[in-house]
Amino acid sequence: MKERLIGFIKTYCLFICIFALQKPLFMLYYRSLYEDSSCADWFSTIWHGLPLDLSLAGYLTAIPGFLFIASAWTLSKVLHRIWCGYFLFISILLSIIFIVDIGLYEYWGFRLDATPLFYFFSSPKDAVASVSLWMVMGGIIAMAVYAAILYAVFYGVLLRKKRLLGMKLPYCRLRVSGVLFLMTGILFIPIRGGFTVSTMNVGKVYYSPNQRLNHAAINPAFSLMESLSKQKDFGSQYRFMEDAEAGCLFKGLTDPAVFGAEATTADSLQPSADSLHDLFTTRRPDILFVILESFSSRLMATLGGELDVAVNLDSLSKEGILFTNFYANSFRTDRGLVAILSGYPAQPTTSIMKYPRKTQSIPAIAGSLRKAGYGTEYYYGGDADFTNMRSYLVSSGFETIVSDRDFPVSERLSKWGAHDHLVFNRLLEDLKAEASEETSAKRPAPHFRVLQTSSSHEPFEVPYRRLENDRLNAFAYTDSCLGDFVRQYRELPQWKNTVIVLVPDHLGAYPENLNNLTVERYQIPLLMIGGAVREPKRIDVYGSQQDIAATLLAQLALPHNEFTFSKDMLNPASPHFAFFTVPDAFGMVTPDNQVIFNCQANAVALDEGPSKGKNLPLGKAYLQKLYDDIAGR
Repeated sequence: MKERLIGFIKTYCLFICIFALQKPLFMLYYRSLYEDSSCADWFSTIWHGLPLDLSLAGYLTAIPGFLFIASAWTLSKVLHRIWCGYFLFISILLSIIFIVDIGLYEYWGFRLDATPLFYFFSSPKDAVASVSLWMVMGGIIAMAVYAAILYAVFYGVLLRKKRLLGMKLPYCRLRVSGVLFLMTGILFIPIRGGFTVSTMNVGKVYYSPNQRLNHAAINPAFSLMESLSKQKDFGSQYRFMEDAEAGCLFKGLTDPAVFGAEATTADSLQPSADSLHDLFTTRRPDILFVILESFSSRLMATLGGELDVAVNLDSLSKEGILFTNFYANSFRTDRGLVAILSGYPAQPTTSIMKYPRKTQSIPAIAGSLRKAGYGTEYYYGGDADFTNMRSYLVSSGFETIVSDRDFPVSERLSKWGAHDHLVFNRLLEDLKAEASEETSAKRPAPHFRVLQTSSSHEPFEVPYRRLENDRLNAFAYTDSCLGDFVRQYRELPQWKNTVIVLVPDHLGAYPENLNNLTVERYQIPLLMIGGAVREPKRIDVYGSQQDIAATLLAQLALPHNEFTFSKDMLNPASPHFAFFTVPDAFGMVTPDNQVIFNCQANAVALDEGPSKGKNLPLGKAYLQKLYDDIAGR
């Protein structure tokens, strides 16, 4: 019995040691982020990360516990092979998780969760498009080396035949089995995190105001496991308050009923008398959304950013309608697209685009405009099947989707498919063809088009060189493509009846190393230009991507009451705030209060402004009602 108990304890402790050592390895790899950390910080990170390490070690020791029980009844070579197979699998799994986590943290700023799996299985090519071939090969080699080291450790400490098969069969097998079964059952205590009401979660390791130290303390394998467990149980997530209280607070955050439910035609809808609701020269303009990959307000001199990067956006902002207090709703394209095109806020723990059954039931601008007689088209140079995008676009109401497969192979050799100038050129060709088919007797039906750019994304390889910094040069390239497109579009007859909405999908690669728990991480421009824009204007009300739907439809005198989470930013009676999420955190910003709440740590990360504390319960209610909606409540 003694040999088996010692082996059981050694197995558990060995897992803990491996997880503990991963933390300084992570910090060494990102030593530039931790160069100001003291030795005490490094030891504190290991110490405070132990709860997750103890929990995951418990999960991984459970099967060896049953194998030790089996060894009380047989010491066959088959049992030894099973033992070796289990630890080989664990070595490979832990290696993949650790190396992938290290590789992604630089880009995403949070530890590994289920997001990469969603991206990889929907389109492996696009999932690795941000990294070079050498980086992928280096990662694979690193995984193999690390897995070999782990297995060598497991084999040397636990798996040698002499050690396992050299054990003697006990005289009282039932007693030995009972004790080992009890020991395996006791693993439930560290797995759960003790006997308190709260179960083990990633937030247990948060201990420092320095977010980087908290991140280093996280066990990436536990973070991934927890994230996977949260993917479908939406009804039990983010229960901050009683349903009635959340409903009451949420009601004050929604758009007033501008149009009655009985209004079914455009003729029966009366435009608001407020001048802010009269931005366009016509009620049925052609509408073009240009969704700019990863752009931020800091790239525009007009908004206090860089002087020589988005020079065309800066120029266009002087002739259009510029929203100066506008925010991205999340941190990834799939979240941003749904917020922009459906007025549906992004979620901290999942992507609604992953669930076609849900996306087919949420409203969308394309669907609303199709009912009003619009044609709908989507242009993208990449893989439209990435992150279930195609199913979402089709269910949203897009009749035509132009993607990478619609370009010659010679034009889609970049990591993300066709470069931006080629996508703009394709749209321009279609616009020219449309112009040649028009007759003076009858104007064709209006169009709603969306063009999604992709070149201003890692690895920033673009056919253009104006700036020395690769990141800024990629943004300058996309900006130049936009400028060239607008200059040529002005020459077409459709221009005088067109509104172009320019909005990023999220803030991405610039500024570099922005903390996810800072307001600056989500500041983006929103600009409306075109011949159908009545006059230049700067609008300072607060809003975020999910508000575009209600704001645009209100300008067109179309109902938007089905867009529950979208509000008309130009309606003085609407609440004016920005809302955004990042994995297990949310933020709400108003002129008098900026709050960011870290749900993992169950702590306020930021709370500033004269009305400090005002937005926290409102943001909690908003997020709770969002998950109620996802769960179908």
